[in-house]
Amino acid sequence: MSTMNQLEINGPLQDFFQKSTIALAMSFADADNRLALVNDPFCKLTGYDSSDVLGKNCRFLQTSPSGKKAPNDEARAKIHDFLRADGPATVRTPIVNFKKDGKPFVNLLFMSKLTGGSGVVRYILASQFDISRAHPNLLQDYESELGSALTRIKPLLDDHNIMIEGTLATIANSTTTIAQAKLTLAELEQNSPY
Repeated sequence: MSTMNQLEINGPLQDFFQKSTIALAMSFADADNRLALVNDPFCKLTGYDSSDVLGKNCRFLQTSPSGKKAPNDEARAKIHDFLRADGPATVRTPIVNFKKDGKPFVNLLFMSKLTGGSGVVRYILASQFDISRAHPNLLQDYESELGSALTRIKPLLDDHNIMIEGTLATIANSTTTIAQAKLTLAELEQNSPY
């Protein structure tokens, strides 16, 4: 199983990930965007240990352990557009995911490309937040912490000649899209036990 090289995961960047209070993941920008690093809040949110997920693409979260898939066509289209070489620098979309125990949740996914000095995308930074039943104040707190995390990670990435593309300010919440994702979640929970 591959992990990021030691230069990039030891020291301040590793500490940043582990001390973050929000769910964070970093994947390689390779053919399958394999997870290179996840933190404890990510594991708590999904129910998976890091050993379960490192080396895998996060798309596995779109299928329950029993094989049930959520209808995430709009979210998948946005993510595929983001992953194109000429795609946007960031993406933010609600997507129905499944925890290790099979329970579905609406994940407000934020992803940003991390580029090396040559301009080539080397990694993808992602943050996840369960908006299924979140109180509006919790979402505001998460938004604030995500903005702060993006500000704090920038100098750590600069030390490795990696730049974060885009900012949280460029991504607007779509209450309609979030409401639709919550409706999809309600239908999934009503129609099929997990």
